[in-house]
Amino acid sequence: MENVLTDVINLKSYNLSEADKIVVMYSKEHGIVRGVAKGAKKLKSKLGAGMDSLVANKVMLYKGRNMDTICQSETINSFRETRKNFDKLMYSSYVSEIVSIFGVEDDPSSKDVYEILYKALEKIEKSSSKKDVMLAVIKFQLKMMLICGFGLEFDTCLCCREQILDEDMYFSIQMGGVVCKDCNKDLKVNLKLQHKMRDFLQAMMQFDFNYESEYDKKATDKVCDVCFDLLNKYIQSHTNKKIKSISVISENV
Repeated sequence: MENVLTDVINLKSYNLSEADKIVVMYSKEHGIVRGVAKGAKKLKSKLGAGMDSLVANKVMLYKGRNMDTICQSETINSFRETRKNFDKLMYSSYVSEIVSIFGVEDDPSSKDVYEILYKALEKIEKSSSKKDVMLAVIKFQLKMMLICGFGLEFDTCLCCREQILDEDMYFSIQMGGVVCKDCNKDLKVNLKLQHKMRDFLQAMMQFDFNYESEYDKKATDKVCDVCFDLLNKYIQSHTNKKIKSISVISENV
């Protein structure tokens, strides 16, 4: 047995007993990890609030045969402002749920996933409007799918492989990208995509969370809502698990 020191973000937790919790975390070095937080539910616990969901910690894990034990925890970021705003909280829960669905133990991409999750949560917390929250989530959706091997094709038609320039096209959720108007005569994809919307999505996939491009500045709430919904449908198509947080988001749009 050995102790492991690692940066984690808490995704969710379960009650194990009257005093203990099982915390599911995403680790910067090890992907999904689960640990028992003994006494975390006690008022004077040293772990306490640090074991809540959507908290980034540096933890010391004692590696057990079946379950790790959280020995120590130091909070890196509690994303306090997120908990004061419904939209920020719901969309933060959404991105963490995506990681809990697609993340795996000993994930070879753990550093990349951890970094985009942390940056998304940080950007959401600091956002001054719902539009800014949505831009962070859209960037996360695109980058997460890219890391997972489900990156979207926005540049060339998935059928004829010809580049699509300044013309409208169609978006295929099943194929994972765009189809030109000519090829769609046979495919009959229903979801039409304006080329300016395509350009926006390409920019969101490329730019960092803290970089404000012209696309970020010009985006409207409507554009963000449409893109979020499109990307969520694509993400949902790659998992049999229901994304639970989306029902709460949908009820409050």
